[in-house]
Amino acid sequence: MFRILFAIALFALPAWASPAEAGSLDASESLFTVMAAINAAGYKADLSSPNNHPLREAIQQELAKRQIPSLAKIKDFFDKHRKRTDTEELSQYVSFALSCTGPPNFGFAQRDVDIPPDVSVMRDLSAPLAAFYKEANIPDLWKRSQPAIEQYIARYQDPVINAVLQVNGYLRQVTTGFKGRTFRILIELQAAPNQIQTRSYSDDYTIVITPSPELRTFDIRHGYLHYLLDPLSTRYQEILDRKKSLIDHALRAEALGDAFKQDYLLLVTESLIKAVESRLDHRPQEIQEALRQGYILAPYFGDALPVYEKQESSMMVYYKEMVQAIDVVKEDQRLTTVQFDKSAAAGRAVPVKAAPEPAPTGAAKTLQDAESAFLARDAAKAKALFLKILEQTDKKSMHASAYNGLGRTALLEKDLDAAERLFEKSLESEPEAFDKAWDHVYLGRLSLAAGDREAAAKHFEAALDVAGATEKARQEAQQGLQQTKE
Repeated sequence: MFRILFAIALFALPAWASPAEAGSLDASESLFTVMAAINAAGYKADLSSPNNHPLREAIQQELAKRQIPSLAKIKDFFDKHRKRTDTEELSQYVSFALSCTGPPNFGFAQRDVDIPPDVSVMRDLSAPLAAFYKEANIPDLWKRSQPAIEQYIARYQDPVINAVLQVNGYLRQVTTGFKGRTFRILIELQAAPNQIQTRSYSDDYTIVITPSPELRTFDIRHGYLHYLLDPLSTRYQEILDRKKSLIDHALRAEALGDAFKQDYLLLVTESLIKAVESRLDHRPQEIQEALRQGYILAPYFGDALPVYEKQESSMMVYYKEMVQAIDVVKEDQRLTTVQFDKSAAAGRAVPVKAAPEPAPTGAAKTLQDAESAFLARDAAKAKALFLKILEQTDKKSMHASAYNGLGRTALLEKDLDAAERLFEKSLESEPEAFDKAWDHVYLGRLSLAAGDREAAAKHFEAALDVAGATEKARQEAQQGLQQTKE
């Protein structure tokens, strides 16, 4: 298991808070297993979309070649739990994967009353999924999928850290929340593209992201704001309940989701988040757009935040004063004349996002196909595609990626001498940080296998010195360095 941690201390800790748990950008073996199982059982949502990650098809093809006795029971379960929409169908399996104990048993340690409602009807999946995990040799697939997963995670590393920094800076927040609580982002490449799912179970807040052309940084930031601000509305519920009569205005908003009409504290937090986002993105017009959608306290918070910005307390401290100052009579007068939108789409603020990344073409597409072939252990096809990249482009960093892939393919074929030459060739080709770190890790392993501990240590240390190396590469380098000392 690997993860990228982001714990960023910026300001002095409030008196009632404690050092927070670190957040993580990660992948889940439990969710990986569940998605492999339902894909094999007939999950076909957006299967023809060009935005699918190659890993989804590669694993499907791999599993189709195997005899998996438990698959019949999983197909039966899948057929009996079909939902009206693809999003609802995926949702229940995400909930199951995040709630169960994970491999190898996929059981439940919680009391029945603590199991999420959408999961309680799925407990019969545990036994066949545990059998599937063993029969399909999921640990091997999970291990072989790590390079593809890690490369995708690397796309998000800097944008996520910047989003967390931005929010922490504005709220004057220490690290990523409160003692005992965790915030994590999980990447799942086997799910239908363009999905984002959030879950808040006990002290864990999780965002699950599936492949998409654009980075879902706006949604991650939105979820992170909920993670930090939801506990404050609960802490000060007694104060907010005195203002609860204002929710009657929200009931008139046709565009507002039922969850916000039924949960006053959630409505308050979402209104505050809309106002914070308008400040972070310098889009003051979003306040009125949010109001027309039914987020009735967005204008109040829009007026209160400039005052907050001019004082020195963190949001965790200032929040109580801010919500105490809500004038019910004044807000009631403001809301009485509001004409709410008639539909969910009308007036909706458009999130500020990066432009979608174009679909890969040329050498980039060949590299993607080569990695898929490597994942499927088709050494001949992978080798041919990696070699093709050298003909398609003169870009040195792409050549480095091709040589790195050829080196891994040589390892697959147990040609250690060729692998060593190819990883060295990759290092000579001006590799980007991702390939450079792994070149050194592989060369360190080869030196260690040859009994040259000194050379191995130099390569592992070089990998650790690469700025921008992924967390997984650093972990492997640290483990290798330790082995040189044993």
